[in-house]
Amino acid sequence: MCAIHAGVEKARSAAIPDWAYRDVLFMLIDYSIHSYELLEIKLTIAEKEEVFKVFYQVGNRMGIKGLPTNLTALENMRKNHLQQDLEKSRYTTDLYKQYRKHLGFIRYFVLRQAQIMVVPDKVKQLLLLRKVSVLTPVLTLYKLSRYLKVEWLIKTLLLPPAYKSAIKALDSHPS
Repeated sequence: MCAIHAGVEKARSAAIPDWAYRDVLFMLIDYSIHSYELLEIKLTIAEKEEVFKVFYQVGNRMGIKGLPTNLTALENMRKNHLQQDLEKSRYTTDLYKQYRKHLGFIRYFVLRQAQIMVVPDKVKQLLLLRKVSVLTPVLTLYKLSRYLKVEWLIKTLLLPPAYKSAIKALDSHPS
């Protein structure tokens, strides 16, 4: 990851600040927990701490300064960031243009609807997202399809062909 970001920094002739790395790391932790809870079950505090520890190790290995050392500190820092520092900029607009260009209309629509289900309210406001996702009934259908062991059908419809074998490998359970 550091090598990839070093290339970006070189191309921009500017270093990516630690706060930017922290913000993305915090977002990944938050989205990982919310996504899992949406698709599976609510995590216990201990399980959330485990998720935090994994991402903390990633951030620590990347040399990111100022990382919180526990879940409670993370939650406080994230809350403060969302209230005080988060804003929509031309980079946000450009990022979403790129998403739309590379994902195509249907996958872009699914992305935006999925975000409604996992992002904090402040992000919904900034991105002009609705309060309720049209994917809510689809999620119920997906959970039913998993129960019936036919979720591969939904994945086949949604996933780009180039990634299907990699996703299928992730779905297999080691013996």
